[in-house]
Amino acid sequence: MKARHTNLFASLLLWLASIAIIGLLVAFLGLILGRGIPYLKPSFFYGPDGVSGQLFNSFYLLVLSLVFSLPVGLGAGIYLAEYAPKNTFTDIIRLSTESLATVPSIVFGLFGMIVFVNKMGLGFTILGGSATLGLLNLPILVRVTEESLRTVPRSYREASLALGATMWQTLSKVILPTALPGLITGVTLVAGRALGETAILIFTAGMNVSRKLFDINPFAAGETLAVHLFAAKSNPLPGTNADQIADGTAALLIIMVIVFNLLLTLPGHWLQFRLSGKSRD
Repeated sequence: MKARHTNLFASLLLWLASIAIIGLLVAFLGLILGRGIPYLKPSFFYGPDGVSGQLFNSFYLLVLSLVFSLPVGLGAGIYLAEYAPKNTFTDIIRLSTESLATVPSIVFGLFGMIVFVNKMGLGFTILGGSATLGLLNLPILVRVTEESLRTVPRSYREASLALGATMWQTLSKVILPTALPGLITGVTLVAGRALGETAILIFTAGMNVSRKLFDINPFAAGETLAVHLFAAKSNPLPGTNADQIADGTAALLIIMVIVFNLLLTLPGHWLQFRLSGKSRD
């Protein structure tokens, strides 16, 4: 009887904690979206001080940073989980990766400014900002990939290899489809972090934006929405309503993150379902 009451009490606490967290999230989203959505009009995007350039730069920098970090991060995670021998050198790599994942983003920003902006002479550019963002996301991708692959039961590997499949076939047809939800979660985390990053981009991509719509020049300055929000609140331009700009930009950032997560998560689950069905066949 005592164990039953303890179980009920613990369940009640967990339910209350979950409701409190959901309530805080709803209140947070309601406050930001309620204050900012009324300002999301065409003039907010295409007016004299519109944010269309910053909006494009946010996704452009995100895509370029993923181009830099995904192949290396996923490849390194796969190697550590499936191929790397268990020795001191591998342990040092894991420890270094975990240490890099805890480094503050401003440190990566200073590193990017020294290497890409000054030493390589790129200046404040989209290319330098995206490369630094790639370095920021790399340790997280490596760890998430390795841990996601390690959650796949060893019996899956043994069954596939016993049927005559090669290691690459086992990896591509069995292990990766099974671990796909975890991999999608990792990519979503680093993408959301990149969309909201400011410190790195202030030091590497700059606080200016091209007024040419959809400017894909990687050597142009690349102010993003997050940096624009920081500039609007910290150094408002004379004659502008900084509060309205900040509220609208914050709401737009929230909407971007939500839509991007849905666009990434839903197709990922569908692909995982298809691949799992093919692997069973």
